Amino acid sequence: MKNIAMLVILGAAAVSVIPGCAIATGGQGYLSGSIYSGYKMGGAVGTGTGTKTGEACASSILGVFASGDASIAAAKAAGGLTQVAHVDHSVTSILGIYASSCTVVVGQ
Repeated sequence: MKNIAMLVILGAAAVSVIPGCAIATGGQGYLSGSIYSGYKMGGAVGTGTGTKTGEACASSILGVFASGDASIAAAKAAGGLTQVAHVDHSVTSILGIYASSCTVVVGQ
């Protein structure tokens, strides 16, 4: 029983100290919390205004499998936009196991 408890404690310490394999990047840089990251970043700002929003995401599992299309074009298509007023980014990473990076566009 002591050995199992020690292994659980060592495992928890390793997860909190060692950076994960799945790191999400977005915008002009990234932050990486070893347990959890969840934040939004500003991106490009255009001259127009907007009431519509479109979002496109890409995700990664263990830094081994990654898929998705987080491009501005995909976000425009998802929201039915023809003009972009501004672009933001949303990033999430959990324990280095799962990560996602999303592009959010606002426009008309």
